Amino acid sequence: MIQVKNLTKNYGSHVAVDDISFSIAEGEIIGFLGPNGAGKSTTMNMLTGYLSATAGEIVIDGHDVLNEPNEAKASIGYLPELPPLYMDMTVREYLNFMYDLKKCKLPRAKHIAEICRIVKIEGVYERLIKNLSKGYRQRVGIAQALIGNPPVLILDEPTVGLDPMQIIEIRTLIKTLGRHHTVILSSHILPEVEAVCDRLIIINHGQIVADATPKQLSEEYSASRHLTVRVAGGEQAVVELVSKVPGVKKVSVLGEKEPGSVDLLIEQADDADVRAELFARLAARNWPILSLRSSERTLEEIFMSLIHQPTTKKNGGVSV
Repeated sequence: MIQVKNLTKNYGSHVAVDDISFSIAEGEIIGFLGPNGAGKSTTMNMLTGYLSATAGEIVIDGHDVLNEPNEAKASIGYLPELPPLYMDMTVREYLNFMYDLKKCKLPRAKHIAEICRIVKIEGVYERLIKNLSKGYRQRVGIAQALIGNPPVLILDEPTVGLDPMQIIEIRTLIKTLGRHHTVILSSHILPEVEAVCDRLIIINHGQIVADATPKQLSEEYSASRHLTVRVAGGEQAVVELVSKVPGVKKVSVLGEKEPGSVDLLIEQADDADVRAELFARLAARNWPILSLRSSERTLEEIFMSLIHQPTTKKNGGVSV
């Protein structure tokens, strides 16, 4: 659906986007992340055709953004961080205006009504936009992006400034839209990205430093494969048994956090998963596992480590 090859953007001597390449398949919801100044917004503006590239190629739904700009732009619905709303218009007036501006050929009344149903703004259709809450304004902004039924949606910070309930509603809406559209979502709210997106692309200093699913990133960037387990049993005997489980490299005692039990930190060998065998051996000795958790790093921790590590010249970063 989207192909980006060797994309570069220079502002004089400053390289904002440095020879990046990635592809996005039809129906994917992609989280596009990066700190301020990383080149994220510049990349999104080049994808939408608002900025020209210094070098490289962007193909949207089979259309080259440079050679077929009108066709490529018609394939994109774009919600910028500040939705392009006219506050003195009603929702009805605004959506009809955007319908005409985009030269949409779909049946007007039916198409706009369907969009309003999808984004749940039927109840405010005749209200002035300036009288709507922030959440409803965001919904109207998404509605204008959907006019013409573009296969690609690019949403820049769609939940910024919303309250928790509105964030949940917009998050649910984005997942619904992902059933019929390819979605690129930019956000600084990492739990939101993790909850919604199929894959994450992280950019820093104009280069892609990671391109993977949240699960793959967690596995790749967890410094070591550690398990914390609480077992109802005597310390010495439990440690002796756990140490003999295949795949266990090291066992450290964390102390007694609950009467009659012992907490252990287990380091697993590379590519080993000791949980099933650990459970079987402890169960055979009638030593119940009271808790078991992985010490995988959070997406926020992974993001921070990626943007603070030295950047090397490469396309695609970590791709797993």
